Amino acid sequence: MRLLFLTDTHIRGTTPKNRKDNLPETLENKFKEIGKIVENYHIDYVLHGGDLFDRPDISVSVVGNFASILNEIKVPIYIICGNHDVYGHNPNTINRTMLGLLNALNVVRIIDKGEHIYLNKNGIKVQLTGQPYTFNIDDELNRSNYIVKDVPEDVDYAIHMVHGMLLNKPFIKGIPYTLIDDIKDTEADITLAGHYHSGFGIINIDGKYFVNPGSLIRVTNSLIEIERMPKVVLIDLDEDINIELIELKSAAQGKDVLDRQEIENHIFKSERLFEFKQSIDTAVNFEKLEINEILMEVSNAEGVSEDVKEEALKRIALSQMKDLGDEL
Repeated sequence: MRLLFLTDTHIRGTTPKNRKDNLPETLENKFKEIGKIVENYHIDYVLHGGDLFDRPDISVSVVGNFASILNEIKVPIYIICGNHDVYGHNPNTINRTMLGLLNALNVVRIIDKGEHIYLNKNGIKVQLTGQPYTFNIDDELNRSNYIVKDVPEDVDYAIHMVHGMLLNKPFIKGIPYTLIDDIKDTEADITLAGHYHSGFGIINIDGKYFVNPGSLIRVTNSLIEIERMPKVVLIDLDEDINIELIELKSAAQGKDVLDRQEIENHIFKSERLFEFKQSIDTAVNFEKLEINEILMEVSNAEGVSEDVKEEALKRIALSQMKDLGDEL
């Protein structure tokens, strides 16, 4: 049995400022190449790790165009919901989204939480499960979302797809994540992850595989993305598990499609914002304060520049005007 895994395609009808190409056309070419890979490698099933779309209410014209391309892939496409596919990080809203529409039209097949799908080919039986994104998926109390238990004896391999911040090493302080080491007791033979755009490749721990090839497109404002090449994952299941990354030939070099100046501007602004937050944190105690009280505290605090104080007072005034019913 052969499967192809990809994730975080973020289909959209516009091109972000940090790219120099026509992103919708680039995405079309990548999906068409995936269709050829499915044919050339005799793929039996395609798996998608979530965030098919960049927003849940993407335009009908864009959805129609990519639905036609997906329909050219003549094998089942199984997918889980990413945070961009649903409203308010709530997978229960899927029926009101464009991904939900493609599911209803049998273009793709959404795997619901707790659902067990069984794939059979050439005497190989695979249990396929999935965990959609939820706002608290990476809370320490929710690690069970990543873990598969009680795999039936007649199943040869168990595959679990998760759209969450699964990582191979610690990340930025303040951003929730789950380490592979925290879930390595899972009974899934292969854990396929999305959401983290940079990916971590293929990691084997005691015969269990943890895989994230990274996002199929590069939209993150990160210099790392300039070096990264989009990939898909070929999974070959027989008597053994064989997994390899396939680099997309239709993907241009990062320096040719990503505007380095835009990325550096974004990084500079982010650093200034972080410095601003740090200066406020050291000067003001925010505990149990409402937003207006916070701004007033900032305006009266020592060690905060006059420009920041002036901006704080202006925002207090605007907030109070909104409370009186003024539309701004």
